[in-house]
Amino acid sequence: MTADAVTQQHQRPATAPPGAVALPVLRQRRRPLVAWALAVAALAAMYIAFWPSIGADGDVMAAYVDALPARLVDAMGLGAIATPAGYLASTVYGIICPALLLVLAVGSAAQLLAAVEEDGTLELELTSPVSRRQVYLERLLALWASLVVVVAALTVAVLVTSPLADLEIGAGRLLAVSTGLLALALAVGTLTLATGAATGRRTAALAVGAGLAVASYVAHALGTAVGGAAWLTDVSPWSWYLGDDPLATGFDVGGLLLLAALTVVAAVAGLVAFERRDLMV
Repeated sequence: MTADAVTQQHQRPATAPPGAVALPVLRQRRRPLVAWALAVAALAAMYIAFWPSIGADGDVMAAYVDALPARLVDAMGLGAIATPAGYLASTVYGIICPALLLVLAVGSAAQLLAAVEEDGTLELELTSPVSRRQVYLERLLALWASLVVVVAALTVAVLVTSPLADLEIGAGRLLAVSTGLLALALAVGTLTLATGAATGRRTAALAVGAGLAVASYVAHALGTAVGGAAWLTDVSPWSWYLGDDPLATGFDVGGLLLLAALTVVAAVAGLVAFERRDLMV
């Protein structure tokens, strides 16, 4: 090897292999992730275990729902609670599990980038042979992988326990609603992480992510219950997830595409901002 070749070799910066950022992050977070997956799965199984009593008293439940204000019934999605699809839609997939998954998505996304920048850990990571782009993309990938694991645990729990409780829901429709739930969590989580990448502030990331989750649900509820506010469902990510009742109708391609578009736009915007921002490194 010539002297020039040796010089060029020493001048060429080393690069970290793929997974150098994402894998340590996932290893570090594996215990909380397992706990989240088990908790969400157990909660779904608990609600499903109540179905035999609900289904057996379907007429009583229908009469109870009829006694409630119509707008409240529409907002809470209780209109078909006495049916298998309606029960799952109003309990497991209506608000309880989506709320928990969004808490995980927002909290994890704010922690994965903005929080480590605030505590100085990110500065140490960026002094190693790893690019900003790799740090951003692999931390985003770690977030996505975490959400996939939890949604997969939820889906398996519903698939396994539903037949035991005589809750007849087709696997295709369960896959459709779980895919929509995952798409919603990915969109909100990605926007949260992108905000943290653009600002370097955990509080800002939490505010944007939590604000979108709450505003999205409120818009969906108002748009469903109030006739003059029906347009709110068109701009609500929660409505993109649940708008066409995937447990009854299957995959809503339009809603999934809107959630995917929001995820991609947020991811790209966050990457551009992260690469251009002065991180004092």
